Amino acid sequence: MSKLDRTPKCDPGGSYPTNNKARNTNPQQNSQADHTLFLPPKTMPPNLCLILLLCISSSTTRATAIGLNWGTAASHPLPPPRVVELLKNNNIARVKLFDADPLVLQALSGSKIAVTVGIPNSMLRSLNSSKKAAESWVHDNVTRYVSSSGRGSGVRIEYVAVGDEPFLQSYGDQFHPFVIGAATNIQTALIRANLASEVKVVVPFSSDTIQSESNLPSKGHFRSDLNKTMSHLLTFLNKHHSPFFVNISPFLSLHQNKNISLDFSIFKETAHPHSDSHRTYKNSFDLIYDTVVTALSTVGYPEMDIVVGQIGWPTDGAANATSSVAETFMKGLIRHLQSKSGTPLRPRVPPTETYIFSLLDEDQRSIAAGNFERHWGLFTFDGQAKYHVDLGQGSRNLVNAQNVNYLPSRWCVVNNNRDLSNATASASEACSVADCTALSPGSSCFNISWPASISYSFNSYYQQHNQQAASCDFGGLGLITTVDPSMEKCRFSIQLHTSHSSSLHPLHLLHQMLLAAATILVCFSQF
Repeated sequence: MSKLDRTPKCDPGGSYPTNNKARNTNPQQNSQADHTLFLPPKTMPPNLCLILLLCISSSTTRATAIGLNWGTAASHPLPPPRVVELLKNNNIARVKLFDADPLVLQALSGSKIAVTVGIPNSMLRSLNSSKKAAESWVHDNVTRYVSSSGRGSGVRIEYVAVGDEPFLQSYGDQFHPFVIGAATNIQTALIRANLASEVKVVVPFSSDTIQSESNLPSKGHFRSDLNKTMSHLLTFLNKHHSPFFVNISPFLSLHQNKNISLDFSIFKETAHPHSDSHRTYKNSFDLIYDTVVTALSTVGYPEMDIVVGQIGWPTDGAANATSSVAETFMKGLIRHLQSKSGTPLRPRVPPTETYIFSLLDEDQRSIAAGNFERHWGLFTFDGQAKYHVDLGQGSRNLVNAQNVNYLPSRWCVVNNNRDLSNATASASEACSVADCTALSPGSSCFNISWPASISYSFNSYYQQHNQQAASCDFGGLGLITTVDPSMEKCRFSIQLHTSHSSSLHPLHLLHQMLLAAATILVCFSQF
């Protein structure tokens, strides 16, 4: 029986199977469909069998589980215990991490939240070359945290994600030669630790792993440079009953494809549908998802379970990246997933799980792909909801983080009584280190006047440096004030008071400086 067909079977004589062959071997998926596993009497009238079959068939249409990506690339991260409170207060039952931060895993202990831990790309080479390194990683980052789960105080780790989009096209061959070896060694280590039945090894695939020259799902295929790798990797995933993790981004598709409209991207009913043979697509999500389905089918895995590892909509840093557009997209996505309608190629079979990207804004994320990269959060960096959406928490409103500890109510602004002829250069220097993505074209602070834009830059630098007086000097151009300079939609933030603020390594500063240079020149050339 197909993994996707979990409907119990009746024969005309009324017999009913009493074995568990129809049951998926993945315990996580069984938890979503346990109500299909009851065993009624072996014989029953045929008409009653038909009635039960219809009822069961309609009630077991698989619903997708919804989780959130929790990234920690922030200069002043919200303390992990506060984040776990935030997750629990919003009834979020699953989180996907990008690493295995001990502080985060400790905070998740006993929470009963299902967790995906991540292995950074930088570790793939060593894990590929050394089984011992893989065993050490599993011991330190998995076994250590799940070992006390029987007492209710452990971490419920369900997946180990090998790499973070290691096949991203812009990476070239930097990581992908090591993925299969690393995944195999981690799987072996899990088997040795007697955890292979509880923890699955997965690989997060970027959307550009799959291509379609005509932008039609029926033409979907894996990138030609990955053909051999994908054949081996999919064999590995299928052998160990692991799902296919793929990141889907209607936002990026909108910006990269002139044939995709905003309405089509954000589930608007007024969107012009796209046709592919006899199939009609009403939104970008279904179009991209079925392109993945076709790619898997082409290489022999038409029924492999799919998990959407990342999907979201940013709220700043680019055109159409606003809270109102993000709210429309997110409501449309959740409504679509909860309808259990599936897609044209997989009707009534939605993705096994879907992870929203992301939980919180992160001011240290790379902006190589765009300034919007730091604004994917459903919540601001301090855990305040940006808009209303029901993720299944039984309310139209998200619950904000509680008891957040901020730095004092102070801001750094430009001193208007000084000669400001060199102020733009000072602001550019500040933004090369701090986060000024809200000043970029199309963003929330792009239209504020000069020298307010200078003040924004100064304050961003000042807050990132924990409000140290010297960080508001700028050659005498800065001034510390207790009057909030925020205006309209442009928020001058106050950072969090936390002992976990990231250190600003000189090489990191240089990297950020190079990435920010073009943006800053564009921003300040407008004034």
